[in-house]
Amino acid sequence: MNASKRWFLKFLCGMCMAGIGLASLRPVADASLAAQDAPGAASMSRRIGAVKAINGTSITLTPESGADITVTIQSTAHIVRIAPGEKNLKNATPIQLQDIQVGDRILVGGKASDDNSSLAATTVVVMKQSDLEAKHAQERQDWQKRGVDGVAGAVDSAAGTVTITVRSKNVVIHTSSTTVIRRYPPDSVKFDDAKPSTLQEIHTGDQVRARGDRSAEGGEISAEEIVSGTFRNIAGTIDSVDASSSTLSVHDLLSKKNVLVKITPDSQLHQLPPEIAQRIAARLKGGAAGASSGAGSTSATNSQGANGQNAKPGDAPGAAGGNGAGGHSGGAPDFQQMLGRIPVTTLANLHKGDAVVVVSTEGTADGGTVITLLSGVEPILRAAPSASSYALLTPWSVGAPGGDAGGP
Repeated sequence: MNASKRWFLKFLCGMCMAGIGLASLRPVADASLAAQDAPGAASMSRRIGAVKAINGTSITLTPESGADITVTIQSTAHIVRIAPGEKNLKNATPIQLQDIQVGDRILVGGKASDDNSSLAATTVVVMKQSDLEAKHAQERQDWQKRGVDGVAGAVDSAAGTVTITVRSKNVVIHTSSTTVIRRYPPDSVKFDDAKPSTLQEIHTGDQVRARGDRSAEGGEISAEEIVSGTFRNIAGTIDSVDASSSTLSVHDLLSKKNVLVKITPDSQLHQLPPEIAQRIAARLKGGAAGASSGAGSTSATNSQGANGQNAKPGDAPGAAGGNGAGGHSGGAPDFQQMLGRIPVTTLANLHKGDAVVVVSTEGTADGGTVITLLSGVEPILRAAPSASSYALLTPWSVGAPGGDAGGP
């Protein structure tokens, strides 16, 4: 694959903000690459990213990495709009420069300046932000309706299957040549960071979420898409806070060791209200928390389904929780749905001795990056002596397509 092909594939992959499968995009890429490989195309520079600002014929482009770039759209530039999920660029629609808006994602081709800080664009491929949001909503609903999630118990590469545990029951995920398989890098907190992967990279104990058609009895699913990753559950008390490096040292009650975790702008920090913490604790102790009324009580009651397991992908993309997903038997919201309504907190509000529950990236032996942190959990930790009961959070609660809270 030549450099131009790699560039365009990278662009298309980067625009999977709405959870668009690579399999559906590949025909678009192949069609585009044929055109991009025309004589003289090799001398063209390409830039991809989001539109930050527009001033006349000048666009400020924020690329996937690096500094902003000034793109000047030439009067003869060919500008087309492509819809998420399209399988052929023949369906791309010609548009005008004034149709491009801030937030749209674009691929521009043309002559770059010597310092690569600007580019005179002769071709522009646009994916509208509104189109991405609409596709994102559709994908989210589909994950909720046809998604299943759990912890990998067995992987049979020869048979093309993964067996996961869902609410203490086994579900066999069947793959095919068209199944899109992606995996989170060891220190990733974003859904968009999930990279193309293989069945062989899924290991026992990994968190796995699949989307596809389930059998009538629910014990099997023919997967269209699988996302997997390795995450860590940490439950304990804060030993120290370093605001300068945005790190916490947490004394893990399970390992009896201190674990260093880093907080980034993508980390979600929440403070559990005392009344909800007490309800969950009562539930764990076999109390009558389920008899309480109100939305908070309902959420707390249904959070029991997340306990007693390792953290798992219990969310649909871009939504916290979801009816019918992951083997949920009822229509009531689970803990993840409640999480989106729990007050947000900051690093400045965390202090030594505070009890916390953390889901982090796999990271290194010393620790990883915080995906979700929940403070105010002292009653829960007192009520649940087993560390497995602390798994109230799901590693997929951050970085779903489009940046919403939620995961694959």
